[in-house]
Amino acid sequence: MESSVEAITFPNGPITMAGNLCLPADFDPKGSYAAIVTVHPGGGVKEQTAGLYAEKLAEQGFVALAFDASYQGDSGGEPHFLEDPYARVEDVRAAVDHLQSLDYVDAERIGVLGVCAGGGYAVNAAMTDYRIKALTTVSAVNIGSGYRKGWYGADPDAAAVPTLQAAARQRTAEAEGADTAYIPYVPVEPDENTPRDMVEARDYYLTPRAQHPNAQNKKIFTRSISRIFTFDAFHLAEDLLTQPVLMVAGSDAGSLWHTTELHAKVRGPKKLVIVDGGTHMDFYDVPKYVDRAVEEAAPFFREHLAGSAADES
Repeated sequence: MESSVEAITFPNGPITMAGNLCLPADFDPKGSYAAIVTVHPGGGVKEQTAGLYAEKLAEQGFVALAFDASYQGDSGGEPHFLEDPYARVEDVRAAVDHLQSLDYVDAERIGVLGVCAGGGYAVNAAMTDYRIKALTTVSAVNIGSGYRKGWYGADPDAAAVPTLQAAARQRTAEAEGADTAYIPYVPVEPDENTPRDMVEARDYYLTPRAQHPNAQNKKIFTRSISRIFTFDAFHLAEDLLTQPVLMVAGSDAGSLWHTTELHAKVRGPKKLVIVDGGTHMDFYDVPKYVDRAVEEAAPFFREHLAGSAADES
């Protein structure tokens, strides 16, 4: 049976967040459900992979909430197209606030699932907000490390300096009246040097495969870059991340190093699932890989959110 989807809004300080709340097919408003926040990748919106995972988790009996990040999609916040890691972590906390306000959600049974950069944000939120009782990452990316070190993690952190210098020059120019500069999340015209995952990302975001008018493949250069480059989603994870963690990634993903790094840091209950042949983007919408991730995540959340969501009524 299919789940149902409700368009909602919820507060996040002065910002109004836009979300899609997915409810199980046999939903009973008098019941008490486990709930999952799904966190979208950088450059994505709730109608894409986060929404897909929310719907599939709802089919498994959970209440699930996908939402647009602050400054992005249908959510509020100016300037729009800002990618602010610290704001995005706060977004997750605000989503938990909202779920806890719902009479049919058990406030002690809330988990988070994050995809790509959303996985990194989910980790950071979980280790600073213990209302989150269990965590799943899918094709996780620690966005700060990814921007500093490159897609394959091969560059030293100092390689970021020229980009930061360019951002500083552009900020000066904008302060003097120049137009705001934007940069793309994914390459518009890949070449032979473009990582396979980024070629597939272009296909996902910029073709009918999954393109959405709210995912415009741009972020503010100066303000986003200065926030992203010093952010470390996994900092102190070995000490502060105490909740159970499931990590799912593909064996052929150039981003796999983020997941294995996180796995090495986690000291509490953890499970690592590396799916043979999977690329980074396969877990966005390719049924074989999305279904595998959900097949791992649903029982993981049932176990660690203290009961079977499918039995709630």
